[in-house]
Amino acid sequence: MLDETAHREALAEEEERRTEHQPNYMAIFWWLFGLTVVEVSYSVFTHPPRAILMTVLVGLAVIKATMVALFFMHLRFERKSLGIIFASTLILGLILVSVGIAEQVLPRP
Repeated sequence: MLDETAHREALAEEEERRTEHQPNYMAIFWWLFGLTVVEVSYSVFTHPPRAILMTVLVGLAVIKATMVALFFMHLRFERKSLGIIFASTLILGLILVSVGIAEQVLPRP
């Protein structure tokens, strides 16, 4: 009986925690839109060296992807273990992309 009551209380607390946090989707949309305008403006109206341009654009894209993952995929309001699993896949993806870039950049033996 105690286990069932504790389970019900845990479910009620989880449901309360989930309904308590509702992201403001329009504010997030406007932030994403603003970052997109910054990306396009930076690439069209300024003429920095290619390496700096790519670094800035990739950095802004990472910020936008993080915002989408946190708010639209609701990762911000999930348990920490789910966030760790998500972050580990990003690290694996970074390693794979780095290997691909290294194959193109480094000289062949």
